[in-house]
This record gives sequence, C-alpha cells and structure tokens, in this order.
Amino acid sequence: MSDAYHSPLVAQVAVDLANTLRPIKGEDALETVEQLRDFLDDHPAAEPARSAASGGTGPRHLTRTDLAEVRAVRETVREVLERASTDAVKAAALINEGLRRSRATPVLRHGDDRWWTEVTSDTDRCAAHLAATALSALASVMATLGPARLGVCAGSACRATFVDLSRNGSKQYCTRACAHRASVAAYRSRRSPR
Repeated sequence: MSDAYHSPLVAQVAVDLANTLRPIKGEDALETVEQLRDFLDDHPAAEPARSAASGGTGPRHLTRTDLAEVRAVRETVREVLERASTDAVKAAALINEGLRRSRATPVLRHGDDRWWTEVTSDTDRCAAHLAATALSALASVMATLGPARLGVCAGSACRATFVDLSRNGSKQYCTRACAHRASVAAYRSRRSPR
C-alpha cells in the first residue's frame, strides 16, 4: 500500500475516529472541543486537519461548530465501517457522498525521492479535511482489499470498529484482548455442565 491515504496510519485515523464513540458502553470521547484537539494531536496522519484548523500556523483554534462537524463525519465513518462487509454498495455510497460534501480532491505529492497521492479538501474546515483523509483511506481499502476488510468487532460486549490490513484478511476482533475474552468465554461455555 504505497499511497499516503492507504497507509495503515491513515486507515487507523478512520478507525480511531469511529471508536471515539463506544455505543455499548455509552462512552463518547468527542464531547468537548478539548477532546477534539487531543484527538487531532494524537493523530499526526490527520495532518491536513491540523493545518486547516490552525490556519497552517500557531495554536489550533477549534470551535463547537468544528466539534459538531467532526462528530457528523464520525457518524459517517462509523456507518461505513459497520456496513461495508454486509452492504458494500451502501458503504460506497456513504463514502462517495462524504467525499463530495468534504470537497475532497486528490493531490500528487513528492518527497524523500518518491511520489504518492493524498486526498485533501479545498476548504479550510477541520472536519472536511478529516473526512477527506478518513473516507479516502476506507475507499482505498475497499477498492484494493475488498469491503470485508472493514468491520465491527465480533466481541459480544464490544462494537469497536477495525480495518483489517493483515495478509490473510481474517480479523474478527478489534484487539487481541477482545479475541482473548471471546476465546475464554467459548472455553468456559464448553466446560460448563449442561
């Protein structure tokens, strides 16, 4: 995966954005502008979003409007990740509409003796850049590896999302911890008296 928007780091931005909402636990890690700022600080692969939010220089100025717009992007990204393996056509339509809304544009870049493409937005809105980055990464995974590589954790008490970039494409759980919990539960279920 050679393109910037198809790198594991950029795909992880999409997953991490979707996972700021934990529906089963009722947790939302994007309730405040400060939490949005922290999310952007923790995700250097979302650099276009940082540039837009800060005007390219100085400290980032984010507003409640930025927060509301990013939360709407999160809803789209999460829906794509939840639907892709069962309704790829709908997931693709969500990606395409989100890219249109964000005014996404592919850009050819050069650095360190190599060329790559990056999808960015021609607007200065933080959410538009984040949408262009996250949705183009998901589109790239769907196009090259297939929609089944986008998913939701099979753990019964977890609805976290994931992008499976593994060689064999058999990921079912968001983390090893969730896979282990499921394995232990299955073992206990088999061992319990009936």
